[in-house]
Amino acid sequence: MSRWNGDPVLLVTLAVSALAMTRLPDARRIAGLAGIAVLFVAFVSPLCALTTALFSARAVHHLLLVTVAAPLLAVALQPRRAIGMAITIALPLSTAILWGWHAPALYDAALGHVGIYWIMQATLLASGWLFWAAVLHARPAEAAAGIIGGAVQMGFLGALLTFAGRPLYAAHLSTTVAFGIGPLADQQLAGLVMWVPGMAPYAAAAAWIATRRWRAIALNGPANGAAA
Repeated sequence: MSRWNGDPVLLVTLAVSALAMTRLPDARRIAGLAGIAVLFVAFVSPLCALTTALFSARAVHHLLLVTVAAPLLAVALQPRRAIGMAITIALPLSTAILWGWHAPALYDAALGHVGIYWIMQATLLASGWLFWAAVLHARPAEAAAGIIGGAVQMGFLGALLTFAGRPLYAAHLSTTVAFGIGPLADQQLAGLVMWVPGMAPYAAAAAWIATRRWRAIALNGPANGAAA
């Protein structure tokens, strides 16, 4: 609990970002500040230090970026519909980036070099933001399909990590024992984190879309509600 990240560049970046969020309208301001708070937990709190030792903590960290901070920032920083990325592009792109950084060679490289590490974090957050921004601007059926696709790829990656027969990441081969867990068990726990809790944000998003559509149908009738 004493391992808080005091990097001044990081703290200034988060503070400036939070200040920028205060200039947004009400609902967007709340979402933006909540997103910055999640980034604070991910990068400043002791969770950040724990991710260097436990891959399961890294899985929590990545979920915070991709499925919590990213959708909150997508609500706050909504692109105009004209420049919104289509689900058919955003979903494969975000999936490729998430899976790519979980390839053992790239993951180990990120934990071994600070520059590559921040490229990993930035691309995960940016691709997550693009995906959730596309969901926000898509029609209900397209948004639901995108959310299902996002949940499936996250669950499949979690399942692969859970059922892998050996530790995949050299960076964690000798870092987990101090916490009373072996590297393979830690990796399996990480897979379960992505497989089970990782589904919750997608389920919440699907419920929100369904509620919005039903409300539109109730107010405008089936024809207009289907397009809402």
